[in-house]
Amino acid sequence: MFKDFPLPTHAQAFKAAEAARCAGDQGKYWPMHDVMFANQRALEVPALKAAAGSLGLDRATFDSCLDSGKHADAVRAGVTQGERMGVNSTPSIYINGRPVIGAQPFEVFKQVIDEELARR
Repeated sequence: MFKDFPLPTHAQAFKAAEAARCAGDQGKYWPMHDVMFANQRALEVPALKAAAGSLGLDRATFDSCLDSGKHADAVRAGVTQGERMGVNSTPSIYINGRPVIGAQPFEVFKQVIDEELARR
């Protein structure tokens, strides 16, 4: 399960998280995520709306969603949950409750997964 945790040090991160959810309403969460990740310097609202258009999203629906803050409460809930869990950076991944913090190589994930599977 993916949760939002826009970092407070990134001015556009919160609205970008909302944009991904708005795209998700039209079945394009991950394509929007990928576009934003590839263009991390283009996350202002006009750029997010242009990205939605490039993905073939219904622009009026997307723009209305983003402008209304429809998903703001859900994004805030992800932040609150992350803070309760001690998250303070991204990516933070939990495997059966075990944190794997930061960009880690495959071997780290494999080790944790293998250990968790062995506990079954």
